[in-house]
Amino acid sequence: MAYFESVIIARQDLSTQQVEDLTEQMTAVVTDNGGKIAKTEQWGLRTIAYRIKKNRKGHYFQLTTEGPASAVGELERQLGLHEDVLRSLTVRVDELDLEPSVILASKGSRDDRPRRSDRDDRPALKPEAPAKAVPARSCC
Repeated sequence: MAYFESVIIARQDLSTQQVEDLTEQMTAVVTDNGGKIAKTEQWGLRTIAYRIKKNRKGHYFQLTTEGPASAVGELERQLGLHEDVLRSLTVRVDELDLEPSVILASKGSRDDRPRRSDRDDRPALKPEAPAKAVPARSCC
């Protein structure tokens, strides 16, 4: 069996529920054609590098599949026909990586950082040197 990863960008005006429904539809396309979904990730609403069909943002999600190339071919065909899909990219990989993707890992690490108001261990600022006295000028 071959392994594939697909990243799909859906329109920004879709609700989260509609994006989940789209993910389920594409999952059904793969499973109906003899493939298996190993992992599904929702990356959320993200800014796109350039405008696509007048959209500046898009809902990103990733499907990691295992199955024949015909199942992925049908998935790509359905993605091309679906009006809510802006772009998609499918690549073949040598092995499945079931760990969270880099996108989700960096999102989680950002949330774990302490906020500025939580930090009490900041070093004190160095006291400034006193300003030198400058003689006053006479106007006449």
